[in-house]
Formats: sequence, structure tokens, C-alpha cells
Amino acid sequence: MTTWTYCPECATPLESRESGGRLRPVCPNGHFTRWDNPLPVLAALVEYEGRILLARNAAWTNGLFALITGFLESGETPEQGMARELKEETDLDVERMTLIGVYEFLRKNEVIIAYHVEAVGTIALNDELAEFRLVAPHRLRPWRAGTGYAMADWMRARGLDVEFIDLPAPATRPLATDGTLT
Repeated sequence: MTTWTYCPECATPLESRESGGRLRPVCPNGHFTRWDNPLPVLAALVEYEGRILLARNAAWTNGLFALITGFLESGETPEQGMARELKEETDLDVERMTLIGVYEFLRKNEVIIAYHVEAVGTIALNDELAEFRLVAPHRLRPWRAGTGYAMADWMRARGLDVEFIDLPAPATRPLATDGTLT
């Protein structure tokens, strides 16, 4: 996360003041308050031909696969954004979409809106994604962070056993800038 030390309008050093019930960086001249609101990220547990689609971001170490994710853009609903991200990244279309839940991801100051998406079409990855795997639902192994909790909730709702895996520490593995593997 960015640490703000100067006002972006007048370059005056920011002061820590109470605003909205919290201490926030504030311009003493009244030009700017850093609210630090979390960024909305969309995630899809994509069901395709009875299996779950997991993808590896091109910037990641081999062997790390996750849900399809992306940022919500201005002017779209979360459902529209998820359908757009799915199409952009995999060329698949949404047949049905249901909300799994909303999850915090404090480390990246994000709120994840996770969906179960039943998708149709032919998988064709864009250049953000290096490869994909189709995994039987009972073989999924969620991780203990953001979208991993969404996967676990989806599995529990279907009566599947949940066995978490531990991922390498964040400092030792690359993180995508699009919220993937959150």
C-alpha cells in the first residue's frame, strides 16, 4: 500500500488527524484526506464441464494456480465485471453466476467479491495467464487467504471436505497485480 506523506494538490506535508472516526493523513490546508478505502476485486470459481478451472498468472512461479480474478471497473456491476474478466482472460461466457461471498484481503487492502460461475465456450487464455488446469471439485485444496476462503465456502456448501494447503510466504512468491491468488 502507498504511504502518503504530502498533499497531492499543494505538496504540504500531511498531518495525522481524526477524520470520520479514524486517524488519517490530512492536508492542513484542507485540500486532501487519504481515506484508504479498499479496492474491490472480483473472483470466480469457474465450473467448466463439471470441473473447476484454475489458472496460473504468467508472472508467477510454476505450480501456483488460482481462481480467475480482476478489478471492478467504473460503471459496471460486480456481475458485469466478473463476466468481462472471465471473457477477457479465458474467452469463456457465463451461463450462470451466483455469489459465494465477500472476503477481506487486508494485506493488499482489497475486498474480494467471489462468485461461482458456470461457464461455457472454448478456453483460450489471454497473455496474462500462462496455463490452466481443470480440477475435480473434491480435489480442490484452498489456501488460507482471500479467494481460498471463498473456495472453501463453496466446497462446504456442496458437502465436500475442505483440506487447506499452505502456500509459500508472500515475500518468497510473486503476487500478481490483478488480485489473483488472493
